[in-house]
Amino acid sequence: MRGLRQRTELGVTVVGWTGDIGREPTRDETAVHLAEMSRKRLHRVIVAMPDRRGALPMQELLQLRLDGVKVEDATSWLEKMSGRIEVDNLYPSWLVFAEGFRFSPGFMLLRRLLSLLVSLTCLLLISPVIPFVILAIKLDSEGPVLYKQKRVGLIGTHFFVYKFRTMRQDAEASTGPTWAGQRDPRITRVGRFLRSSRLDEIPQLWNVLRGDMGFVGPRPERPEFVDWLTQEIPYYPVRHVTRPGLTGWAQINYKYGNTVEDAKQKLQYDLFYLKNMSVGLDLLIMFQTVKTVILGRGAQ
Repeated sequence: MRGLRQRTELGVTVVGWTGDIGREPTRDETAVHLAEMSRKRLHRVIVAMPDRRGALPMQELLQLRLDGVKVEDATSWLEKMSGRIEVDNLYPSWLVFAEGFRFSPGFMLLRRLLSLLVSLTCLLLISPVIPFVILAIKLDSEGPVLYKQKRVGLIGTHFFVYKFRTMRQDAEASTGPTWAGQRDPRITRVGRFLRSSRLDEIPQLWNVLRGDMGFVGPRPERPEFVDWLTQEIPYYPVRHVTRPGLTGWAQINYKYGNTVEDAKQKLQYDLFYLKNMSVGLDLLIMFQTVKTVILGRGAQ
């Protein structure tokens, strides 16, 4: 409601809503309210009820629909206003019937070719920096220059992602798999710079060339976290319907996160990306990622 009233560019004027009743309305009260509003030349009704069983005045909504009034789900409007798809009150039927989610072979081949072209270009441009990165890592701390870590990719398959090492060699010896935190003591001095500049992710271009990843897509997560988050967050496995990416819509719109709530917020951006996936959106994400790197707003 606040979004519709504040975003005047949407061209929507709110003439009333059931919140005016002052408490959770019954089905009959909602029906009466709709009848009152229908006398104000309504163009659309937006349904935003968490629990619709026995509470939705279907007969009145059907009559409005037959009178030429649009009846729409709030999820679509939240998507337009926020650039993400809310999952708390998302119905599976909305995912089934909503427009978007285009995964035709021709389109996916075009995205794959774009990923290869951009990755090869990045490798050529960054290659002069790689020897200095390797030298800095070796001088800063003991251990290998590269490290690999198992991640979940397309359709739940596992692959190893490669990165320049930014933590101590024994970073998870005592804790097991865990997210990096703010000012994490396991991160080395050089590692902190590599993370903030995104230079630690250069080896992932090899994952893109191999086909484990795309240049743009949901970020790949570790299997241990995927198993856990699937139990905690509705629709979490949906993000695996396409190749994970080196960067993504969630990465340019949301901060680095290390909690379940952060993972849920990122999933909502990932769902928006999957629904609206296009070459134009991929190019926008690439441009915003370059801007982020240049301005020095890196991730942990």
